[in-house]
Amino acid sequence: AMDPQQRLLLEVSWEALENAAIAPKTLMGSQTGVFLGISVNEYSEVTVEGNPDDIDVYTATGNALSIAAGRLSHYYGFQGPSLVIDTACSSSLVAIHLACQSLRKQECDMAVTGGSFFMLSPNSLISVAKMKALSPDGYCKTFDATADGYVRGEGCGLVVLKRLSDAEANGDNILGVIRGTATNQDGRSSGLTVPNGQAQQACIQAALKDDKVNPSEVNYIETHGTGT
Repeated sequence: AMDPQQRLLLEVSWEALENAAIAPKTLMGSQTGVFLGISVNEYSEVTVEGNPDDIDVYTATGNALSIAAGRLSHYYGFQGPSLVIDTACSSSLVAIHLACQSLRKQECDMAVTGGSFFMLSPNSLISVAKMKALSPDGYCKTFDATADGYVRGEGCGLVVLKRLSDAEANGDNILGVIRGTATNQDGRSSGLTVPNGQAQQACIQAALKDDKVNPSEVNYIETHGTGT
């Protein structure tokens, strides 16, 4: 009855904590937050949807997106904020943005954040195919003049975040530092799913202002639509 995304998030979160040299049992009762980006649960579409007889006592908790975060908090004993964010393609990045904000506000002392996506139903695939958003030959020609659509993928990825001062005090293996984050929406532009250059510029400017970095000091890579 359980969406396999929940199982994978349990496995990958354990690996992330192992990679951070943190014993999970030491986190019981800690102010650790969970911020997950998840936009779909296709598992319910191929299991119980349309057939009430297949619903059991575990269906609700097994398939509610909010429970994906709640299950991690329950399993590890985390007592910080625990939530799921759905902003479509940018869900995981927005989850990390909110995790950083929560750490800054000292709502939590550590955050497990990232996202997952599983393709288990043909419905969404058919929909984006009819939108002509997919590459007809199954190849993603990124940054090429012959680009004619994207290719879908699935998986799960999580990172463990702390305030830099805490990570340094704990002697953690610091893989990177997030200096600043920002998020926005382009409002009423040329289309619901159409990128907007002005909104993208505003988001970049907000991120630079947040991290107090001069634009000349950073590199920039755009690999998707505006601000995502």
